[in-house]
Amino acid sequence: MSNRRYLLILAALFAFWWALLAIAPWDRQAWLIQNVGVASAVIALAASRRRMAFSRVSYTLIFVYFCLLEVGAHYTYPLTPYDQWFTSLTGQSFDELVGWERNNFDRVVHFAYGLLLAYPVRELFLRVADVRGFWGYFLPLDVVMSTSMLFELIEWLVATVFAGGDQTFNGTQGDVWDAHKDMAFASLGALIAMCVIAFVNGRYHRDFAREWNESLRVKLREPVDPDGLAWLARKRR
Repeated sequence: MSNRRYLLILAALFAFWWALLAIAPWDRQAWLIQNVGVASAVIALAASRRRMAFSRVSYTLIFVYFCLLEVGAHYTYPLTPYDQWFTSLTGQSFDELVGWERNNFDRVVHFAYGLLLAYPVRELFLRVADVRGFWGYFLPLDVVMSTSMLFELIEWLVATVFAGGDQTFNGTQGDVWDAHKDMAFASLGALIAMCVIAFVNGRYHRDFAREWNESLRVKLREPVDPDGLAWLARKRR
């Protein structure tokens, strides 16, 4: 199966999933706001495909993440009935089983953000910036951490502008450390993903250790710009 055909299948499946969850969401305004980001990402992926198509693994991970986002957008994260679903299947409460006292679907999605998207980000760095060794694992983790922080700032701004600062709008559920925990879970997911990839590469790639060591070797012992102001001189010209 060609990469293009595989991508079309994923796109069709996501379109069906999106249409299904677009029917009577619990909060239409919240659904619209949360789908702005998803729509922007889908458009960006479609527009960039000819210039740089991702691997099937990356597209699959992105697809799964987008599906999770649509579940949260339909129900709103604090009201996603995952515990009821689990209880209907097993006869036991999942929250009670793991000791959760709140609806943690938002935590799951933040964790999935790091776990699922760190690999596509790594692929982007490898193919565009040509990073190798240590930096091929650290930079995806760094991007997940920094974008998680940016998302929390945007979430706070949207809640301030559209909900007058009402904390229930962004689903903190009364937890003053909600943003910190969300960022921590996303970082943990990305760390696990990069550790797994590093383990696999270390086990099966002969050049893993050499590439890792080479990436940390200082290439230029002296600074290219000793004063650090060369950019200012170029600007004045």
